[in-house]
Amino acid sequence: MNKKSTKIWLAVGAIVLIILLLVWLEGAFLAGDTDVSACATLASSVLNA
Repeated sequence: MNKKSTKIWLAVGAIVLIILLLVWLEGAFLAGDTDVSACATLASSVLNA
């Protein structure tokens, strides 16, 4: 594998991990997991500020 294809697979892997994180957070919100919800709310308020 050359460096270009390695960078592409690294980017694909990062995108997949981000999608999985968002799905997990959505599940936590729907389940009412307050620890995750509090952490995600804090993170979103910091990012939106």
